[in-house]
Amino acid sequence: MPNRLDQESRKELLGPIFNSGWEMVEGRDALCKRFQFKNFSEAFGWMTRVAMFAEKINHHPEWANVYGRVDVTLATHSASGITELDLRMAKKMEALVASSK
Repeated sequence: MPNRLDQESRKELLGPIFNSGWEMVEGRDALCKRFQFKNFSEAFGWMTRVAMFAEKINHHPEWANVYGRVDVTLATHSASGITELDLRMAKKMEALVASSK
């Protein structure tokens, strides 16, 4: 089971995530971000690519999709907070957005 990030790790690892637009969820040890796409098809295609990666690492996001918008929350439920898996997922999501432009 992955361990929740300690304070030292958070200082080092969360900075780049925050710089790409991720934020902390108020009242919860979790990350969130809204992704905006041109249309539903682009949003759904991105979600499909993310889903394939999520299955590969067995770590799944909380998300909601409305037309071209995808709201994402990342937290590791078994650790009750943010772990390396969430950082890995956030970085992959960012890479997939960048590659779809």
